[in-house]
Amino acid sequence: MYRWETVQAVTAQRVFAIVRTAGPDEAVTAADAVLEAGLNAVEIALTTPRALTALAHLTETRPGALLGAGTVIDGAAARAAIEAGARFLVSPSLHPEVIRTGHRYGVPVFPGVSTPTEMVRALEEGADALKLFPASTVSPAWLRDVRAALPQAPVLPTGGVSVENAPEWIAAGAVACGMGSALTSGGPRSTGERVAALLHRLSEAR
Repeated sequence: MYRWETVQAVTAQRVFAIVRTAGPDEAVTAADAVLEAGLNAVEIALTTPRALTALAHLTETRPGALLGAGTVIDGAAARAAIEAGARFLVSPSLHPEVIRTGHRYGVPVFPGVSTPTEMVRALEEGADALKLFPASTVSPAWLRDVRAALPQAPVLPTGGVSVENAPEWIAAGAVACGMGSALTSGGPRSTGERVAALLHRLSEAR
């Protein structure tokens, strides 16, 4: 799969899940829950202890899932994540070496940005999409204004996005939203209910 095809697949549902837990077993459980609920793309944050163990396990047991690695902040971590099975990489900030490493192996990279200046620089460095982080410090109206000047910027609001406001971000021009505990807290049943509600709301937001 080419990088652009992976980006399209990750953003097709307008949302991807972010899993950050106390250990690899919990990460696998949380990822399984959102995948069973109908989401196709899941990011495993490398701040999770032994995150690569969880990623490798999910790669084997969920070959059809779009599994990525998050909080990737250097080239070594990028390569290790790719070797564990990551099909996309996400960073909280902009690290050109992560973009270069990902692209070397055909993997798209979504670096973190928080200003128009950072957005332009990330695009110039070759970012495949832009993680707007933390989204809680701005608003959908802010994104709409920014995209009036930078309509070419594929933005992924993350950090503070909820089931209730995700449609507002999509309506403002975001290509997809990243969501963590807002989806995964409370166990598999709660996760399933939230995912179902979110996908319904996002289908109406399109």
